[in-house]
Amino acid sequence: MSKARQKKDEAVEAPDASGKISRKKFEEELAKLQVELTRLQTWVKNKGARIVVVFEGRDTAGKGGAISRITARTSPRVFRHVALPAPSDREKTQVFIQRYIAQFPAAGEIVLFDRSWYNRAGVERVMGFCTDEEYERFLTMVPVVEREMIVNNGIILRKYFLDVSQDEQRRRFEARIKDPLKHWKLSPMDTESVRRWWDYTLAYRRMIEATHMSWAPWHIVPADNKRRARLNLIRHLLDSIPYRKVDIELPKIPKAQPRPKNAADGLTAGLLVPSKY
Repeated sequence: MSKARQKKDEAVEAPDASGKISRKKFEEELAKLQVELTRLQTWVKNKGARIVVVFEGRDTAGKGGAISRITARTSPRVFRHVALPAPSDREKTQVFIQRYIAQFPAAGEIVLFDRSWYNRAGVERVMGFCTDEEYERFLTMVPVVEREMIVNNGIILRKYFLDVSQDEQRRRFEARIKDPLKHWKLSPMDTESVRRWWDYTLAYRRMIEATHMSWAPWHIVPADNKRRARLNLIRHLLDSIPYRKVDIELPKIPKAQPRPKNAADGLTAGLLVPSKY
């Protein structure tokens, strides 16, 4: 088959990234991917592999939602979700990337960064929290750090940027304001990103252009449709890592010991939680 024909066929077969997908279909596909994530987990533990996954993107793009689907059926001892708060006064005096390096994985761990050192090229740049000199130094330094301290050190690095349209971002912020369960996600800093849409656009374009390297490429995830974005991201992550299914010896359930004489059923001390439901 010619390359032109192959590309044409792929274009026809590729699903619409913004098209709707039913909850049932989403959950069916997610369940399959979560089985594979547990296999990846077993392989990582068996091989002593180390993996860093960076989740960046616009506010409301769904970084936390994607991470929660990854960690829902996996062990927190292997998959670590790292979402650092604003730096302390002490951390502000450190080398910028220092507090992130402290979170890097040991053997048998996968670290999921919910925002990362790329804060310097995003919110810090747009909101004026760093100087022009600090910003330019960061863009020059980070590809070298990623190559020498991460990739050449044997750590698998994946970088994802979740992107949403301007209209969809506004719609999601409005939904958060109406939903009490999502009020914790709102902050003046986040909503300011609506007003500064084009400032962030220019900052993210520069960031990706300057740090998209062969050893640490950026993978862009269209995220107007959250369900498709989550499935596509997880599928890509799994496909990009050369893991293999590791056979494990499952334990057998032993026969219970005999009941002692005069042993009462249940617990005899403590306060019972009332049955309200």
